[in-house]
Amino acid sequence: MTRANFENLRIYELSEKLADNVWGCVVRWDNLARATVGKQLVRAADSVGANIAEGSGRGTSQDYRRFLRMARGSLYETLHWLRRAYKRKLITAKQTEDLRLLVAELSPTLNAYLRSVSRSAASATAKPKTKDQRPKT
Repeated sequence: MTRANFENLRIYELSEKLADNVWGCVVRWDNLARATVGKQLVRAADSVGANIAEGSGRGTSQDYRRFLRMARGSLYETLHWLRRAYKRKLITAKQTEDLRLLVAELSPTLNAYLRSVSRSAASATAKPKTKDQRPKT
């Protein structure tokens, strides 16, 4: 299976932007906030891109799809920690909105890419049909 270089994928670029923007917020927090919500939020955001990268280096389409699904799970976890950070007044409404806009762009793009990879894998493993599939007697 031929894969695009993960660094050239739009989903990877968006995941880097999300992770960097999250880092920019968290690095300014006090020690307690960074050690609790901050670490979780940064790890979740960083995991999106890390899973895309790791999956692209795996040997099979099945592994790649599994890592893309883990990237999607990390993206949803990032949303959870963004909610916690906002509720605990660690990030402003504007910061939350900006980060959620990135998530809103990345989520459907990641889902579409996962569907595309799944379709490619399905068509690659499908056996070509012949005109006459009756058993020979």
